[in-house]
Amino acid sequence: MEAKRIIGVFIACLFLAGTLSAQTTAQHFDKLVLKKKEKKVFSDRDSSSMIHIDTLIMNDKSSLQFFGKKDVKIIVDYAEIGKQAVIVGQGGQNNGSNFDIEANFQKLGSLYIIARGRDAMNGTKTFPNGDAGNITLRYDPAGMTPQTSDKKAKNYLLADVTPGGLHVTPTAELSNIYSRIATAPQGLRGLPQGQIYSGSPGKEGVVVIESK
Repeated sequence: MEAKRIIGVFIACLFLAGTLSAQTTAQHFDKLVLKKKEKKVFSDRDSSSMIHIDTLIMNDKSSLQFFGKKDVKIIVDYAEIGKQAVIVGQGGQNNGSNFDIEANFQKLGSLYIIARGRDAMNGTKTFPNGDAGNITLRYDPAGMTPQTSDKKAKNYLLADVTPGGLHVTPTAELSNIYSRIATAPQGLRGLPQGQIYSGSPGKEGVVVIESK
């Protein structure tokens, strides 16, 4: 019985430690204002991010950028978005980030949420064609309702979950590989770790846009 009690206490401590760790990685902003073309970058070592913003103002062509993030959670209580604002995320190994966003849009010009996979670069030290991330956006019905059909109209939202490898042709890839082998001092040593990937594209992501 004593051994079971000690094990139970140990498991509880591990759970508490994990909970505290998750709390410390969350970030809160009372007000975040991005000027025209300004970038706000999140690139700490954590593989996921949770951002709570009371007031978010993104002027034209400003961006929130997440690097090395598999999962990104964003909650915005009040948002004013200008034209061609961008939220973009890249996870590891050429994959896009998974976005889970809740927002109250009080102004919405046009917003691009980008979670696309990147292309593999055959002949370099890289990873295969990347998978796109998934995007879930829940908007507050008390604010503006995003529309996805007319990019020239107001309230436009683009969710990009394109996989990597769609625009790479086999001919171009082979030419790149052969040129690296030909110019390398010892053949295949011109390809780091001998990496040659197939032209198979990554997986396309899923988009969900719904009212809260």
